Amino acid sequence: MYHQLVDYIQNNKETLLEKWMESMKDQADERIVKVVSDQVFTRTSREFVDLLNSNLMNDQDFSTKLEDFSAKVIRLGWPLTFVTKGMQAFSKIVFEGMREEGAVPDERLIEFGEVFEKWMTPLYNEVINVYTETWEKTVSLQKIALQELSAPLIPVFEKISVLPLVGTIDTERAKLIMENLLTGTVKHRAEVVLIDITGVPVVDTMVAHHIIQAAEAVRLVGAKCMLVGIRPEIAQTIVNLGINLNQIITTSTLRKGIEAALEYTNRKIVELEG
Repeated sequence: MYHQLVDYIQNNKETLLEKWMESMKDQADERIVKVVSDQVFTRTSREFVDLLNSNLMNDQDFSTKLEDFSAKVIRLGWPLTFVTKGMQAFSKIVFEGMREEGAVPDERLIEFGEVFEKWMTPLYNEVINVYTETWEKTVSLQKIALQELSAPLIPVFEKISVLPLVGTIDTERAKLIMENLLTGTVKHRAEVVLIDITGVPVVDTMVAHHIIQAAEAVRLVGAKCMLVGIRPEIAQTIVNLGINLNQIITTSTLRKGIEAALEYTNRKIVELEG
């Protein structure tokens, strides 16, 4: 019975692939189909069917092929549910096809079901494990990349640098901000550092505490820290929370902050006539 299954899939590969693609397109989320071209969807679908067949043939390179395929479908945006549904759909198509051809008589249904279970259950579990591991690895790498870009200290003038902050600040990100701030201040030999919170949606007690700590740390390495981009609603929140920012120079916009920083370093912006 096992050899019958292998032979059927080998001899009807193109027909099975066509039926499988039709089935998956019908039940797939529109975003899954629209984000890739028909050519890419066809090629990836063929690889998926080949992968299932590779497992059935006890291919020694199956694990490597599975890892490569998992990485590819994650990049394409195929969720795990789509992949697992694909396995279920393929096994159903194979089963129905073999019954229609009379390759699976009623008296051998139990035997055939056991063969199917022996093939699909370990494969199903392995696909889930590898896909999950690959997804976690991908997310971890993306998180590291985002962290590296999330708090850059940018030198805008000699002795003046800006740290633009965007998004929510949690404890983990606050530590990264502190590290980048101190490292960048020393590296760029900054005398004034402007922390721009224009893109920070909420400033609560914890965020303010991290900013105060950052300003104090900058002072300890010999530079002055300024807090810029304070919107009216942020100013009101700070006052209502009773947060003390007396030791930090504050301005409402980055432009005003840069002007103040230039004055502190004995420079100013001059308009030229003509």
